[in-house]
Amino acid sequence: MELTPEELVAEFQDAVVELDFARKRIVLLEAEATALRARLAEGREEDLDPANGEG
Repeated sequence: MELTPEELVAEFQDAVVELDFARKRIVLLEAEATALRARLAEGREEDLDPANGEG
């Protein structure tokens, strides 16, 4: 199947839009992962804190 120049341009533009959405999703997921790591680290600090009566 051969595409016309116009079809190739349209396919390229679609790919660019999809990559942009993927990039934005990756940024959101990285931010979420960072927040979850911070929460996990806080939980570990609380577990090691002698003031909480445990550890």
